[in-house]
Amino acid sequence: MRIGWIGLGKMGLPMSRRLHDAGHTITAYARNDAGRERAAANGYQHVSAMAALAESSDVVFTAISDDAALLDIAIGDDALAAQLSAGQSWVDTSTVSPSASNLVAKRLEARDVAYLRAPISGSTALAAAGTLTTMVSGPRADFERLQRLLAAYTRKQFYLGDGEQSRYMKLAVNAMVGATAALMAESLAFSGKGGIGLEAAMEVICDSAVASPLIQYKRAMILEGKYEPAFAVSQIMKDLDILLDIGRSNHAPQPLAAQIRQQFESAYLHGHGERDLFVLVKEMAELAGVGREQAKSV
Repeated sequence: MRIGWIGLGKMGLPMSRRLHDAGHTITAYARNDAGRERAAANGYQHVSAMAALAESSDVVFTAISDDAALLDIAIGDDALAAQLSAGQSWVDTSTVSPSASNLVAKRLEARDVAYLRAPISGSTALAAAGTLTTMVSGPRADFERLQRLLAAYTRKQFYLGDGEQSRYMKLAVNAMVGATAALMAESLAFSGKGGIGLEAAMEVICDSAVASPLIQYKRAMILEGKYEPAFAVSQIMKDLDILLDIGRSNHAPQPLAAQIRQQFESAYLHGHGERDLFVLVKEMAELAGVGREQAKSV
């Protein structure tokens, strides 16, 4: 199948590679030399105009950063939505607000273009291995028709409904990711005050009732004290802002999410905006004064 791809970033590139390796033709949207070089290095065709991307694609995938990027692609000066026509499909894998996504849905519905909201959960390593999880919403018939494409980079595809349900679910999952980072930071600082070394504490946690794939994945990062961003503080702040805005509008109480958002604000103000969100471990250890064994330098 002919696939158009917008967003060859940390997640988008390995996801697109999985589709390419499955035998699909990838045409990447690249507006600058760096984008064109990245596309060419991976054996992709590349174009610099949305019209050319639409013309060369049966399905377009997007893996972009936020609402502004999605709306710029959908309704900006060089809008993709205006170039697609009946029979084509758009799969958005990003974490964006339901309201922005719904604007795109309306544009595409008017043109009889299939639109799947398919945000993903997992790491860059899982993307490369094809074992991400995706939460999908949109017309069921389109989900069933395109599921084999989603399966190229995911191990599980959850169908949640015909509207924006997947957007809500992804935000809910990310809120729990943020909460895990915050509570992990507190727990390690607390155990450090009791004289328990970081390695010993992590060994116990990773083999306890609260062990999870997320905690195991972050284990080496925490022990090494090197918070290279898999999921940056600035990104979780963006996601929590969306979640809290929706909560206020829908009268869905989010007291813990609001408090955790402030912890990430503190990390951001301390210069950690582009560090991994688990840099909260370092922040809390320093606040508690537990020393270098718990708060390794970044």
